[in-house]
Amino acid sequence: MPSSNWFPCNASPSPCSSISRHYFIPIPALPTPATSTNSARNLRVKMASDSLTPPENRIVVGCGSAVVDYLAAVAAYPKPDEKIRTTSLMVQGGGNAGNALTCVARLGLNPRLISKVADDTQGRDILDELKADGVDTSFFVVSKEGNSPFTYIIVDNQMKTRTCINTPGYPPMKPDDLSRASLLSALDGGRIFYSDGRLHETALILAQEAVRRRIPILIEAERVREGLDDLLKLADYAICSAKFPQAWTEAPSVPSALVSILLRLPNIKFVIVTLGEEGCIMLERSVGEGPQTEEIGVEILLESLKRQQDESVAIPTYISSVVYFPMNLKTLFLWRIGYFPPCNGSSVIYCGRKPVTRLRGNGIGTVCGRLLLGTAEKIPPSELIDTTGAGDAFIGAVVYALCTDMQPETMLPFAAQVAAGNCRALGARTGLPLRSDPRLASFLHQHSKVRVTSSAT
Repeated sequence: MPSSNWFPCNASPSPCSSISRHYFIPIPALPTPATSTNSARNLRVKMASDSLTPPENRIVVGCGSAVVDYLAAVAAYPKPDEKIRTTSLMVQGGGNAGNALTCVARLGLNPRLISKVADDTQGRDILDELKADGVDTSFFVVSKEGNSPFTYIIVDNQMKTRTCINTPGYPPMKPDDLSRASLLSALDGGRIFYSDGRLHETALILAQEAVRRRIPILIEAERVREGLDDLLKLADYAICSAKFPQAWTEAPSVPSALVSILLRLPNIKFVIVTLGEEGCIMLERSVGEGPQTEEIGVEILLESLKRQQDESVAIPTYISSVVYFPMNLKTLFLWRIGYFPPCNGSSVIYCGRKPVTRLRGNGIGTVCGRLLLGTAEKIPPSELIDTTGAGDAFIGAVVYALCTDMQPETMLPFAAQVAAGNCRALGARTGLPLRSDPRLASFLHQHSKVRVTSSAT
């Protein structure tokens, strides 16, 4: 059977002659993972004994902000000229890059952060806290003068919101704060490079070197910033805040804006927009893979996915316009034992080459890809403490997912679960889960190493 043959879900294909080929087959036809239709060999599949072992290449390189957060929780946001008391107070490290890489460290990777602080109490606290969490701070610049960056955060217990008032560090970081050789050496052995969009001049030099070394790049697009466009042009992946896509593209809707981003940034493999309690939307590019299906409006497609949401499900999940899993022995094994997360109402399941759908943005153009809607965990009000840093936790989890080659079907619920854990405590880091957290076990077990050995029968 040639690998280009495809079958709809309700079809009955001929028996597979080899599970190494690419077939589109219904789930009931999957063979048991321990045997093959090839009688000349007996394939034995064994899960790695330690399913929680981190990936071999664990170095994550980041560039961006690291600050001190002064968090004041209040019963309700104060009115003008009003005096109120805090219900709790905390001083803790913060900053988008600092938070995301702390998340990465707790998940078992080895992050390095390039940033700048002053030689003051706040700066020393920033460094000490990052080091305690396993973040490599050897590429920090410590200024003898000036001040370290800090943020006042008002956490409204009534509305479950937070308001941030940031004071930047001084003097700002410049690329020549570190020698070029020292700066570029930060990328040695790196699995991925991440920038939160700040310190853009330094981040651009690192991103250009990452491209030369073929190190994947993830850029956070929180808001329109100086130098962000140059970083996005080099990015392989982008994660945006809810307001950024339309602000940057001037598109009429978020889904159309995502189409516009992929058209304007041809190197981007996927773009994700985070939507808080509404979850996230991901647009993944397809490039010349599999059979092409008909064109569809991206807004219509998104509304169709939203109608398929099961509001009774509290845990994070996903809904996809197309569900794809690579056809290999590990896929068959994990699928058979039920380790893949549920795909609520998804239109079709493919094994093998990815199908191609043309997604049309109103007045924007078309792009080949698929749309995924990720849901957030429905956290009980009594457990929802503070949303500070939830987006940073989500990004940290996506970085981990990319380093472990997670499929988007697992990555989106995993990142949502990590972000939800962070919302159950005050501050951006208090609730960040360790990889031993039982709520993450099912995701991490899915990506255990599968060893395949063969012997003649």
